[in-house]
Amino acid sequence: MLAALVFGGLASAEFLGEFFFARPSRESIEWAVRFQPHNAEFLDRLGGHYAVVEFAPEKAIPAYETATSLNPSKSRYWLDLADAYQEIGDTRQQALAVQRAIAVDPRSPYVAWQAANLFAVRDTPFALQQIRTVLATTPHLMPSALALAWRINPDIDSTLQQVIPPDPKNYYAFLDLLMAKKETDAAAKTWDALVQLNQPIERQAVFDYVRYLILESQVNQAVAVWHQAGSLTGLSAYQPSPQNLIVNGDFNLDVLNGGFDWLYNKSSDVSLALDPTEVFSGRRSLKIKFDSRSIEDAGIRELVPVQANTTYDFSAYYKATDMEGAGGPRIVLQDVYDQTIYFAGEEMKDSDDWKQAGGSFTTGSQSKLLVVRVQRVPVGRPIRGKIWIDNLRLTTEPK
Repeated sequence: MLAALVFGGLASAEFLGEFFFARPSRESIEWAVRFQPHNAEFLDRLGGHYAVVEFAPEKAIPAYETATSLNPSKSRYWLDLADAYQEIGDTRQQALAVQRAIAVDPRSPYVAWQAANLFAVRDTPFALQQIRTVLATTPHLMPSALALAWRINPDIDSTLQQVIPPDPKNYYAFLDLLMAKKETDAAAKTWDALVQLNQPIERQAVFDYVRYLILESQVNQAVAVWHQAGSLTGLSAYQPSPQNLIVNGDFNLDVLNGGFDWLYNKSSDVSLALDPTEVFSGRRSLKIKFDSRSIEDAGIRELVPVQANTTYDFSAYYKATDMEGAGGPRIVLQDVYDQTIYFAGEEMKDSDDWKQAGGSFTTGSQSKLLVVRVQRVPVGRPIRGKIWIDNLRLTTEPK
């Protein structure tokens, strides 16, 4: 009978503890603790109520300390205690609590992130070590973790060697951060480290980096990146050659809308399509259909790296039908940075047969990047009709 009474009392205490614990009020949680004084979860909940609901961290600390003494292997209890110490400004006790959390759960990204933020100023190497743990395990914290790492240690070499795990996704995010901060030299080293992983690279990462480099007038680096991406991103077919500096000039390949392939803007005034029914050579041509009251160009272009003070030969073929409006579209090659037009073809009027447009030109002393585009002349006037262009070619004129 005595054993039964003891067992019944214990069962009742556990039942009542769980009953009161399920209620959100402080009084209910306190009753739960009275019935189960050795339940660390109840005490941690009580500390949380003091800290979060009543904004009384000084009352929360004793509950948290009891919870950690009852169950010292629970990292969350130590972190709750650390937060309470932070609220009262006791950084020493806060640091000790975080260190205990790391000791019992060294692989937890949540613990590592808390530790990284706490030790960012007082112990940078330790904080960077915790950031590496976060980067290796918690993708959604990657941008914040990289930003913190760069803020406390803006040294690209040590960051690449000690902080960033060898996963391409970390390098993509780090490149984004460095580009946003205009850290061009650091971004170049990050790209080199990414290439050295010798793993497939996402095309969008290449497109974003090449676009950034062009905006920063780093054309040589952009060309090098595009060449390296040939094998690592499946872009070998999209490389320029001495026989043709224009990539995909015959439109036989899919248009990437990135890098040094054709770039386009979607518009209700102009429709663009690859047409296998009208070709000069190869399998397809580019069909451009105009139906606009006011445009500046057809919305498709390609960036072509060139050398200064160099003579080039350009040629292309076109057809046109049902053209309406003053003037017409023409192919131009123009300097990206100073807007100098080096080549302007004839206006493309109605023609049932393929016609050639082309000529020679010499770049200026500062030229390094041209854009090939279809310009509307005169600009801003209504235009309707269809044209096809094919077999665009740019080569260096033999000396």
